[in-house]
Amino acid sequence: MEPLTAPMQISEAARQAAISVDAIRFYERRSPLPKAIRTEGRFRLYTAVEVARLRFIRQMQSLGFSLSEIRQLLDLRERRLDACHEVRDLLKAKLGTIRSKIREPETLERELSLDLWKCNQELKHRTNHAARACPVLNAPVGTNGGKEC
Repeated sequence: MEPLTAPMQISEAARQAAISVDAIRFYERRSPLPKAIRTEGRFRLYTAVEVARLRFIRQMQSLGFSLSEIRQLLDLRERRLDACHEVRDLLKAKLGTIRSKIREPETLERELSLDLWKCNQELKHRTNHAARACPVLNAPVGTNGGKEC
């Protein structure tokens, strides 16, 4: 259990969580962070619990989780003792998404390299023969995105 500490204003909470004051306000508007209690002078006050929540939000965002996914994780973190299955499923889904995003540029690189090779082959052919249609432009629709030689 964390020791009780005096509530802190937004600038101190931001410093302790290593995020900006604007980020805290944004999280309050978008709901991963509950609205802060306020002083009579309307200053927001935060506890160590909210700072820990802010750190968790920042960590999950750095791992690529959306605010919606972070809200799910926070809900599981706060309401469920036995949440490992759900957390594992969320992590597996995120990992699958990341792996897919990694494969996309690799696939694009292969396709571009192949198209460049086709163009080079055609240009070599033209040194001794009549020009033919560009093999990239004449490929079936959807196979090369209409790239030119």
